[in-house]
Amino acid sequence: MSFQDRADAGRQLARALVSWRGQRPIVYAIPRGAVPMGKIVADALDGELDVVLTRKLGAPGNPEFAIGAVDETGWSYIADYAAQAGATQEYLDDTIADEMETMRRRRAEYTPVRPPLDPAGRVAIVVDDGLATGATMIAALHALRARRPRRLVCAVPVASTEALAKVRPHADEVVCLDAPEYFHAVGQFYRDFRQVEDSEVIALLRAAGTPAKDG
Repeated sequence: MSFQDRADAGRQLARALVSWRGQRPIVYAIPRGAVPMGKIVADALDGELDVVLTRKLGAPGNPEFAIGAVDETGWSYIADYAAQAGATQEYLDDTIADEMETMRRRRAEYTPVRPPLDPAGRVAIVVDDGLATGATMIAALHALRARRPRRLVCAVPVASTEALAKVRPHADEVVCLDAPEYFHAVGQFYRDFRQVEDSEVIALLRAAGTPAKDG
């Protein structure tokens, strides 16, 4: 399965999540790429859009390869292959500190007016544009689980089978449109996978009535 762009993937994902329509779910998009998709899903489900801030921890010399992720509280998920990829404890500490600073900056930009929505007792649907390693999704689910949603759903258009296996224990439900046998990178499944800028994230959150946020 391939998608024209994130909007196409968002529409298809919304159809797969239609059973949550009418239950006022909060759709938490992982910035930046998933926010346009999250807006489409939230609108289709008559829900609310928010963001959950997590940051990938890239491998030494290969920052696109995730060896873990950190959430806004500082909790980190470290993959079992991190050391094999060359990550020392000092490297991890320094990288986590850098990514925490990025999240603080983004929080200030994304939510200048109000705090994040409260998922306690509500359906929380965490959306990303795809799962390669699952690291950032695991951090996002952990962050939201601590805030006691009634139901915690992971929803993605495409994922590697390995990532799905790692993510499943952290969610009450996983919705994935395609888990192909050959998986190199999320972008290979999109004809248009251009980068989403902070300005677009902020505009989408404001349009959704969500004064920009991540968390």
